[in-house]
Amino acid sequence: MRAGVGLVLGGAMSVQFGSAVAALLFPRAGAAGVVTLRLLIAAGLLLVVCRPRLRGHSRGDWAVVAGFGIALAGMNTLFYQAIDRIPLGPAVTLEVLGPLTLSVVAARRRASWWWAGLALAGVALLGYQGFDRLDPAGAAFALGAGVMWAGYIVFSARAGQRFPKADGLALAMGAATLLSLPLGARPHLLEPVTLGLGTVVALMSSVLPYTLELRALRRLPTSTFAVLMSLGPALAVLAGWTVLGQRLSALELVAVALVIAASVGAVRTSRPTSRPGSRPAPSPGKPREEAR
Repeated sequence: MRAGVGLVLGGAMSVQFGSAVAALLFPRAGAAGVVTLRLLIAAGLLLVVCRPRLRGHSRGDWAVVAGFGIALAGMNTLFYQAIDRIPLGPAVTLEVLGPLTLSVVAARRRASWWWAGLALAGVALLGYQGFDRLDPAGAAFALGAGVMWAGYIVFSARAGQRFPKADGLALAMGAATLLSLPLGARPHLLEPVTLGLGTVVALMSSVLPYTLELRALRRLPTSTFAVLMSLGPALAVLAGWTVLGQRLSALELVAVALVIAASVGAVRTSRPTSRPGSRPAPSPGKPREEAR
């Protein structure tokens, strides 16, 4: 049990610290450039490892790949635009509202709406001192990333039904890379320092967490896994503070705590406890680190 908890927290920390390292790259390559580099490296790794078939798929299969790719490109692009403007902790806190809303709607339980209200209270606290302190555009980008995250969850489930293993994700990551190229392709992305840091971001945000989460799912009940994944905003605050020197006010920390509590509550309300080794259904705690 302890080993499983450590694997989940290690993967989640890798994702958030990967995002912090990505923010360090923005002065060199811009947010759009970092997204392109990040997706390009991740897509290359996935396509080499998975070797998905390109033939024998229906139009419906390719429609799912297209939707999945749009969600991936949008989620990454909007999130990186957000953390280019506002601290990492509030950005992840606002972003998690997307899958939280999806979980509440899918649960169709009255108790779920109480958790939605708690999350809204957290957002209200973030705006108490004025969203101008956070930059309205950055907040809007984070909320947009949350919408795309919800779309990612939906298309991820559909791809899992239509494609074996991670083939759907590999094809969608390739599609997302093609979509990002017009916005972020720049000659200096191939500079050694930029390419090296981009590789670090791809490994921290994709390869390492995905591997750790798959191992954790063999050791932990789904409900425990999902609750631990809901701690993402808190780990984002830690990463922003240690790597980027971002400090939040007491009210902002309370707001983050409220959204975390809402995510944990929504997870526990929306799903029964399952045995270790089972794969979780879409929720705020669903793994998606392979995508970002």
